[in-house]
Amino acid sequence: MKATKKKIPKFRSEDEEREFWAIHDLTDYADWSKARRVRFPRLRPSTKTISLRLPESMLAELRMQANRRDVPYQSLLKVYLADRLSEERSAYSARRHRR
Repeated sequence: MKATKKKIPKFRSEDEEREFWAIHDLTDYADWSKARRVRFPRLRPSTKTISLRLPESMLAELRMQANRRDVPYQSLLKVYLADRLSEERSAYSARRHRR
């Protein structure tokens, strides 16, 4: 006999959904026996151009580090931001689990 899977709630926003999945396990909600492999060959994340003011010294350091790694400085900045966001998400999730 298979265990009944939980119903995925309706979300009001992507942020609400992101917070939900940060603290819930998909295996409680999905029946992987019915899953199919799908390919999205042209899928790219949507991007938005922003204006960001940085101290000149910080920008110079970022450019030097990017140059040492032979990558564009904006790409390196995105990696740094993604890493930090991941750390914050993990810390937030850990705090919520302790409650």
